[in-house]
Amino acid sequence: KMAQNQFFEKQGPFSLKEIARLVNPSNEFSTLKDCKIYGVKNLLEANENDMTFLNSSKYKEVSIKTKASACLTTANLSQFLPEKCITINVKNILLAITQVSKMFYPKADLDHHDGKLVDVINFKNKFPQVKFGKNVLVGENVRIGKNSVIGNYSIIESNVEIGDKCLIGSHVTIKNSLISNEVHIQDGCRVGVKGFGFIPLAKKNLRTPHIGKVILKDGVELVANCTIDRGSLSDTIIGDNTFLDNQVHIAHNVKIGRNCMIAGQCGIAGSTTVGNNVVMGGQAGLSGHLKIGNNVKIGGGSGVINDILDNSQVMGYPAVSLRDFIKAKRKNAK
Repeated sequence: KMAQNQFFEKQGPFSLKEIARLVNPSNEFSTLKDCKIYGVKNLLEANENDMTFLNSSKYKEVSIKTKASACLTTANLSQFLPEKCITINVKNILLAITQVSKMFYPKADLDHHDGKLVDVINFKNKFPQVKFGKNVLVGENVRIGKNSVIGNYSIIESNVEIGDKCLIGSHVTIKNSLISNEVHIQDGCRVGVKGFGFIPLAKKNLRTPHIGKVILKDGVELVANCTIDRGSLSDTIIGDNTFLDNQVHIAHNVKIGRNCMIAGQCGIAGSTTVGNNVVMGGQAGLSGHLKIGNNVKIGGGSGVINDILDNSQVMGYPAVSLRDFIKAKRKNAK
């Protein structure tokens, strides 16, 4: 089991009242029981020292079980939280959680240059069982397993872990990532970069910190020029033996199951969960915050905007069942 690296410098702890003053809550907080908050996490992963957020009743089954000490939410949604969880009601939940995230992780809203990079030729003895191409840069505290190969001009940033028998191509950048065994990453891929997250404000967009990781499980394959964004509050995860074709984009917090096949130029928007054995045809797209079941087949060029049940086949935009798509096409042809 790989260690859970901390890729971002963390500040704090902060008092709950200090946080409340920052986010300007709509409910009275001067009488709140004050406590120390040590971090900010999603509903599922938060513990009793953390703050979380709830911005939709869609997550009520998870929110009612959260262990977080406090939650940024609204008066209407607070009913879906445990009684012991202190609610801080705000007008704009996503703005508030971004402000709090920036308190704890002030540098995670941009991809800063890794100043610890060194040409691997200077310390090849550290990786005696790894083959390197030319001009490979490696950061501090990097672990690379035996019999792995790193291609020319690739960059492995600090604290990244790569397992055994991995094949990393040329001009690949890997940061903020934990990579298991026998993973293949072809030329030009970007893994662990900051996702497309910001709060639009009148004068200037406020960037959202991305403090999660990318986790690639055993046997994953990324073909040329894929982009895998790291998570914002949780991690982006690609399951065992899942293959991604050229130029696929996986956004922040996406979770993909085992044995999936995702064809060229597909895109999956943030926080969508994809089950096992899912097949996506070329240029198909999934909207954010969806749940795609197991054994689902999605036709090429489809646009999925709703959840899909297990064992379904869908096609078109917006995607409908394959049977309905064929019926409509025949009807239009008449």
